[in-house]
Amino acid sequence: MATTNDLKNGIVLSMDNGLWQVLEFQHVKPGKGPAFVRTKLKNVTSNKIVDKTFNAGTKVETATVDRSDFQYLYHDGTDYVFMDEKSYEQIQVSPEAMGDSARFLLENGRAMIAQHEGQILYVELPPSVVLEITHTEPGLQGDRSTGGTKPATVETGAEIQVPLFLEAGTKVKVDTRDGSYLGRVN
Repeated sequence: MATTNDLKNGIVLSMDNGLWQVLEFQHVKPGKGPAFVRTKLKNVTSNKIVDKTFNAGTKVETATVDRSDFQYLYHDGTDYVFMDEKSYEQIQVSPEAMGDSARFLLENGRAMIAQHEGQILYVELPPSVVLEITHTEPGLQGDRSTGGTKPATVETGAEIQVPLFLEAGTKVKVDTRDGSYLGRVN
């Protein structure tokens, strides 16, 4: 058990018959009335995001979540196979637990896997990855002052928006959280 004063981003709470990860929290002390904590919580199984307000000092139950570094090995039918970097033990992760992060997963890539009582909750990739553009249309001549973008397919098969001047074969840095283009890599 912990109190709402102990909340941190990333901590997992056990409440309402589910596990909820704290995305954001803010202690609020209004001029009149008692202090409270405003939070944004994400259900780790359904990815549903809710806003919840707690009175300051309220007891909340935290869940024990084991986070370990894994290396992605290969895609086996529907599941993704990862290897624990410390014990060399292999585990299979379902597409539901992978979520959107599977779009930017390369073989031998690193990932952090969170588990609760042997159940895989979610897979978290590094904040950014370097990928090569495999296909994109040539940039059009014309007005460049608008900073236009075009779709490009990267080596994992994901489609992202890139600036008009980029061509196939260029390595780019991609944000794994929202799939946005971050820059070219030499």
